Amino acid sequence: MTKAFAYLRVSGKGQVEGDGFTRQLEAIRKYAAAHDIKIAKVYREEGISGTTDWENRPAFAEMMAAMLSNGTHTMLVERLDRVARDLMVQESIIADFKRKGLTVVSVNEPDLCSDDPSRVLMRQMMGAFFQYEKSSLVAKLRGARVRKRAKDGRCEGRKPYGDRDGEAEVIARVMALRKAGTAMDTIAETLNAEGVKPRKGGAWYGSTVRNILMREAP
Repeated sequence: MTKAFAYLRVSGKGQVEGDGFTRQLEAIRKYAAAHDIKIAKVYREEGISGTTDWENRPAFAEMMAAMLSNGTHTMLVERLDRVARDLMVQESIIADFKRKGLTVVSVNEPDLCSDDPSRVLMRQMMGAFFQYEKSSLVAKLRGARVRKRAKDGRCEGRKPYGDRDGEAEVIARVMALRKAGTAMDTIAETLNAEGVKPRKGGAWYGSTVRNILMREAP
């Protein structure tokens, strides 16, 4: 049996006592029962707008941290507008979940990942953007290091993170996640979940991510 988290949200404080939560949870439970899914925990976002940044959604932030750490990798929602109302943001969520190895299921939108022209176009645009952004960041980081070596020559001591093969790509990933509004601790959890190893120690931490971002800041 697959385990999943249920995510519920209502926009206004006055809706907290209404039937919004009841309706959403009923739809999610019906879907879970029909698909042999066990709801491990229900996260309720009370009085939070669908346009609010993820970092300012306590329940969503707590759920994401759990999904990246405890083995439950599926989120059930009544509709994707419970997470975000804008189509671009919805597609961004789907893409971000896929990159993290997570799954989002909208129980009332079975065609969420269908071949609908609007969604296909959005995915293609976002895919191209993410690839361009990653390539640009990697090129920028490598160029900066080449210029530094040309100016300062070979220097003694331990080289900073990013000097070895593959590390520039990791820095680009960190910077892209931060640009998307991801918290530093969550970035560390994401790298750990993706199997990316730091140069020293067994795991990434928010402080390590912060040091890299401060050093790479223009």
